[in-house]
Amino acid sequence: MSDDLYYRELPDGTIKQVNPFTGTKVWTVPGRGARPLGKPVEHARELTERDRRAACAFCPDNHVLTPPEKSRLVKREGGLVRGHDLIRCVPADQLDSTIPEFRRIPNLFEILSWQYWQLNWGMDLPRVSRQWQEEYLSHPAGEAHVRSVLNAKFKAVGSDQRAEDLGPQELRQASAAFFAGGHDVIVARRHYTDEGTTTADIAGSASLTVDEHRAFMALTVDSMAQLHRHNKHVRYVVVFQNWLKAAGASFDHLHKQLVAIDEIGADNESVLPKAVLDPDIFNRWGPDFAVKHGLVLARNEGAVMTVGFGHRYPSVEVWSTSRADQPWRVGDDGIDAVSDLLHAAHVAVGDDVPANEEWHYRPVGTGVAVPWRIILKLRVSTLAGFEGGTKVYVNTISPTALAAMLMPKLFEARSAGRIAAMDLGAQCHVEPGVLRAGRID
Repeated sequence: MSDDLYYRELPDGTIKQVNPFTGTKVWTVPGRGARPLGKPVEHARELTERDRRAACAFCPDNHVLTPPEKSRLVKREGGLVRGHDLIRCVPADQLDSTIPEFRRIPNLFEILSWQYWQLNWGMDLPRVSRQWQEEYLSHPAGEAHVRSVLNAKFKAVGSDQRAEDLGPQELRQASAAFFAGGHDVIVARRHYTDEGTTTADIAGSASLTVDEHRAFMALTVDSMAQLHRHNKHVRYVVVFQNWLKAAGASFDHLHKQLVAIDEIGADNESVLPKAVLDPDIFNRWGPDFAVKHGLVLARNEGAVMTVGFGHRYPSVEVWSTSRADQPWRVGDDGIDAVSDLLHAAHVAVGDDVPANEEWHYRPVGTGVAVPWRIILKLRVSTLAGFEGGTKVYVNTISPTALAAMLMPKLFEARSAGRIAAMDLGAQCHVEPGVLRAGRID
């Protein structure tokens, strides 16, 4: 199949692209992308110790400002989760007993509320969730914590309710989402880097070590499995990371979000019929296309990193080469392989660039292979009237230009030991059809 259908470079240098999976139309126009990816932080000031520990609701001194903690990772040599211990259902009086590198907490403002599952699907609080709720509320510290967080939520939504007025049953109903909701946040410990000196030194994915990023990924994958396990009505768990306010983040504090939904999402609805007719579609327009056009950035034994095309924003794609096509079915080595390349992409891009991380994989209940891939979209342009009027998106940086920007930074990061061992650029041997995903139910 000719590339012209999806990727055409015109004589003036304009590149017209159509995403083969979603149908998104993108033009890259010469001369509109000649600027650095990141922007310096304005009005930065010297950091205080309070900044490091309490800059936002996700910071270490503010654990009681967020809902009850579903799980945390605590660093320990020999820990089973990438050098960390996994602690589930953390009691309120033990929130400060250990130092969590990563925490899984409910989102206080869910996209799909607990009432959504309760009223539309007739869902009851799962036994394990009810047991945790009873244990949590049976301790004075736990009850006080839950009432405090409920008050914050009531105030935020403009309600006159007061948690102090809720009776035992009302308290359990009002707090059910904290123990069984389907919208979670995976929060990193640091708001600012350990070596940072000003408020410009925020700690994004690029500031993590290789092992820390692996732990971050492992907890995210575990959380996906937990959300599926405790709600049989979930068809898909949407996983994403909004980094910096320009990319939609509520706080400039590193976190991923997981949202359980009862549909498979528009992207899957678009690509699944295509994959039925052309099972090789992901190889053809993913790694195979990248090899042909010089867009392979890196590879290791379990994943390939390429520059993508046909996206609204300049994008890097990390493809798992595992036969498993759902993250929680991929083995530890395969998850680490994806983590290492994604971490390298973040390091090359830098923490000063707004970006969205999007995870894609095979939805539960479908029999069409969909390789696990993560797309890192760099929010370096603003959609405006042209895009709204035409549904053609002007992407200011071409795929080849993005590859040229990132490749030297990847080599520099590897030489400095900031990223894991991997092949880069021309060192990469990526055989045709490298994606091996297939159904393993």
